[in-house]
Amino acid sequence: MRKTKLQKFKEIEKFSNVFQCPYTVLKKKIKIKNKLSNLFPQNDNPLILELGCGKGEYTTNLARLFPNKNFVGVDIKGARIYSGAKQALMEHLNNVAFLRTNIDIINHFFIQNKISEIWIPFPDPQIKKINKRLISARFIKYYSNILINNGIIHLKTDSDFLFNYTRKIIEANNFRILFQTNDLYKNYQTDKILTIKTFYEQQWLNKGLKIKYISFFLQKKEIYFEPKSGIDI
Repeated sequence: MRKTKLQKFKEIEKFSNVFQCPYTVLKKKIKIKNKLSNLFPQNDNPLILELGCGKGEYTTNLARLFPNKNFVGVDIKGARIYSGAKQALMEHLNNVAFLRTNIDIINHFFIQNKISEIWIPFPDPQIKKINKRLISARFIKYYSNILINNGIIHLKTDSDFLFNYTRKIIEANNFRILFQTNDLYKNYQTDKILTIKTFYEQQWLNKGLKIKYISFFLQKKEIYFEPKSGIDI
C-alpha cells in the first residue's frame, strides 16, 4: 500500500539524514546550520548541493557515482524528499543528506565558502517573476555566500527561455562558462553525470523535448547584475 503524505511526514521526522526547517525562527536555523556544518565528520570531501531536489534522484545518483564527495538535496516538499532519503538510508549512502527548507533562505544553513558545486535540475522558469528564478541575480548573490570562489553552478532545463536567460546572466556578470549544450542527449550520451535522468525529465524526453545544460564558474562580487536586454520566450 502506498504511503500517504501524512505517513511520510511522520516517518521522515525520524530519518537521520533529513533536516527540516521551512520559514521558522532564527534559533532553529542556527541549530540546523551547526548540524549541517558537522554533517560528514568522517571526511573533508567537497560538498555539493542539489536545489529543488524533488525525490532526490540526482542527489542519490551523484552520491553513488562519487563516493569521495558529499551531497545535500534541498527541497521544500517533505513528501518528495522522503523517497530519496529513504533510499539513501537503505543503501547506506553515508555521503548523502537532505534539507527541507525554502531555497531563498539557503545561505542560513551553510557556512561561507563551504559548497563546491550547486546543481539546479529543471527549476520552474518563472517567466513572469524574475526574483523567483533560481538562477537570477538575487539567488546568485545567495549562492555566492556559501560557494567557494569559482564554485560551479550546473543547470539542466527543458526551457529555451530559462537556458537563454542563464546565458544572459552569465554574460552580464562576466562569468566563465565551463560547458553548454542545447541538446544534451544528442551530443553527450556517454557522460555519466549528465545522463542521470529524473522521472519528470524522462517524461519530457518521451514528448520529444530537448534538454539543455549549462555550467559556469561563479566569481564572488559585491553586486550581481540582471541582463539589460529582454529574453525571447
